[in-house]
Amino acid sequence: MKARVHITLKNGVLDPQGKAVENALHGLGFGGVSGVRQGKYIELDVKAGDKAAAQKDVENMCRTLLANTVIENFAVEVVD
Repeated sequence: MKARVHITLKNGVLDPQGKAVENALHGLGFGGVSGVRQGKYIELDVKAGDKAAAQKDVENMCRTLLANTVIENFAVEVVD
């Protein structure tokens, strides 16, 4: 099964990389852009008995390694 993980900074956490992207976009003439937030996208092939088990496994991976749950949120999607 394929798992897709989206990791984003929690609200209130400063995002200097997002701010740099926003400033660069403004410099390129895209002045209508604001509130840019940067995140991570990870795809995994997971061997599991069913979607629920794969979901649980990937969520545990996120809590253990893939995301810093103090400052980041994550969302997991499992597809066949």
